[in-house]
Amino acid sequence: MCGNSMNKIRIEIKILALSIIFACGAYLGYLRISAFQYESNLPEPEQIKKIAHIMTPEPVKAVYMTSYVAGVVDWRERILKLIDDTELNALVIDVKDYTGVNIIERAPDIADYVRELHDHDVYVIGRLSVFQDQKYVDEHPEYAVLRKDNAQVWRDRKGIAWLDPGSREVWDYIVTLARDSYKLGFDEINFDYIRYPSDGDIDNIAYAHSDPNISKSEQMRLFYKYLDFKLRPEGIPISADLFGLTTVYTHDMNIGQLLENTLPYFDYVSPMVYPSHFADGFGGWPDPNKVPGEVVRYSLIEASRRATAASSSPHKLRPWLQDFDYGGNYGEVEVRAQINAVYDAGLTSWMLWDPSVKYTQGALDATPVRQSGATAEDPGVKYTPEAFESAF
Repeated sequence: MCGNSMNKIRIEIKILALSIIFACGAYLGYLRISAFQYESNLPEPEQIKKIAHIMTPEPVKAVYMTSYVAGVVDWRERILKLIDDTELNALVIDVKDYTGVNIIERAPDIADYVRELHDHDVYVIGRLSVFQDQKYVDEHPEYAVLRKDNAQVWRDRKGIAWLDPGSREVWDYIVTLARDSYKLGFDEINFDYIRYPSDGDIDNIAYAHSDPNISKSEQMRLFYKYLDFKLRPEGIPISADLFGLTTVYTHDMNIGQLLENTLPYFDYVSPMVYPSHFADGFGGWPDPNKVPGEVVRYSLIEASRRATAASSSPHKLRPWLQDFDYGGNYGEVEVRAQINAVYDAGLTSWMLWDPSVKYTQGALDATPVRQSGATAEDPGVKYTPEAFESAF
């Protein structure tokens, strides 16, 4: 009897020991995810407190920079000179692109560069590619979009893997990235690829974490709401990138994006109204690339109308404009036509996109528009902790 009791005790001790080991392993895994892998490279807490964020200027006039360019001193200084010499007053920099590699790995001194930008009164926006993330999929395939036929990781026609937009673990990972980016000095966090996949073998997709009982657009709305709930109390301005067609389409294009769903939860919404991304015949124009100003004006007027109808401000709209040759040649005339179209639509802010980070200076006004640096104020809290559980 005593022997049986001792054996039972030994078994219970082993179970307890294994439970502790598994719990510790899970906890360490959680820390690795939630802390985000560059945390050890973040400034010390006392240094972080000294970072003075610049408040969002009105208007915002920005260009985009990859994290690769951010790591090339000569190139990034050329971009800063472009900003100093023109009407530009903001810069969007990749914090994490579709590869999942964070900017610290490519530009270890990024915090210093952000401080330099602030010294020039430049508003700095950190861009996150959200549900495209090769590195995270490699490390955590359980959170990936899967193949229906074999439960392996699904990839789009470019071979890119996606994270499941319904995964709460992924949501928390993205929130942590946003917080860490703000600590580095980025004044605003911009969320791109906040959608479901749009190309590839769509019929062979399985979503292990998305709720099958709600639409894709509702799943995405809940994600937008989650970002707002988590980040707004911390005073972090946030913005969303959307397909350009969201300005004119009232359905979600099977990717979960609806303009009206973003407006309540983001400070700014940026439809990518690149003329080359509209089909021939759009708006009655045989080739949208031939009429870039008209395409942008038409799209933004419609988006402004819908924002007003949704009881939101059209001035939340801050479109991405095309400064790259695709579908046609985009030089001074074509780029300036898009900028002027923003003003014709009654809006004031815009951002230029060129993945090669080579911008058409001749399309820009040479008169600088600057503001004095200031510490950003907390924009307020929309939700209370008590309302959180019922909200999600």
